[in-house]
Amino acid sequence: MASAPFELKGKTVYLAGHRGMVGSALARRLAQEEVRLVTVERNEIDLRDQAKVFGWFAKTRPQVIFLAAAKVGGIVANNALRAEFLYDNIAIATNVIHAAHLNGVEKLMFLGSSCIYPKLAPQPLREDSVLTGPLEPTNEPYAIAKIAGIKMVEAYRRQYGSDFISVMPSNLYGPGDNYRYEYSHVVAALIRRFHEATVSGAKRVLVWGTGTPCREFLYVDDMADACVHLMKTFSGAELINIGTGEDITIAEFARLVAEIVGYQGEIAFDASRPDGTPRKLLDVSRLAELGWHAKTSLKDGIQQAYHAFLTLGED
Repeated sequence: MASAPFELKGKTVYLAGHRGMVGSALARRLAQEEVRLVTVERNEIDLRDQAKVFGWFAKTRPQVIFLAAAKVGGIVANNALRAEFLYDNIAIATNVIHAAHLNGVEKLMFLGSSCIYPKLAPQPLREDSVLTGPLEPTNEPYAIAKIAGIKMVEAYRRQYGSDFISVMPSNLYGPGDNYRYEYSHVVAALIRRFHEATVSGAKRVLVWGTGTPCREFLYVDDMADACVHLMKTFSGAELINIGTGEDITIAEFARLVAEIVGYQGEIAFDASRPDGTPRKLLDVSRLAELGWHAKTSLKDGIQQAYHAFLTLGED
């Protein structure tokens, strides 16, 4: 596994997707580095518009890129907006990666998603299991778009010698999450549901699915710290998983969120809702070899996420 020191200090760093949960966490982390951080609003540059992206890159000439921009959502959003998840995410990846190549960007990091792995791949998920089996159908378009981005990074690295790398975060949560009904991920959905049940005095909360799937959850600021660490220390064609290396059933997780929020009623499960992949735990041995481990416990992370939810209010 390749390792090479890379100096961020003094560089012009473009953070694509700075308004999202992931991008916001990266912005917080990069504020600790001596870099010139560059962002651009969506209404100024639509990353799906190739001409505008190429023009902006030629004018701005960033030296380092964190590509965190993406159209994201939970199971329902992925299943309902299949065309947008495929088109938007492929367009963003191809435009930014190619513009980085054309403008001599020194280093680029592409953020993928653990949904790129086959639905029934051996657990924990190793980076070399990509494209070894069928994907989870409910988020296949998003996964295919992310795989396309990974393969672009590999291709530009191989053909042009570009120092482009890809990382695969596990299920993320924390400040800046999306709490909208139907389109939120499980962590945000449960925080909001248990909070509203506590406020209203509801006796019963319904959790989607059977509660049996296992998931790994990573606090978003830990993810950002890992990304900066890898940008500084890793240069190679291999994917790098970013996670905790520990998972929990959705039922256990729901009970933990209920405890933190203060909900004391019944927790029921709606088996008519999709479960998604049975288990999704990342093998983080490559990341550990590169000297990084998650710092935030799940309980502490959920407490911080709930505090952020209360501070920002409900969208």
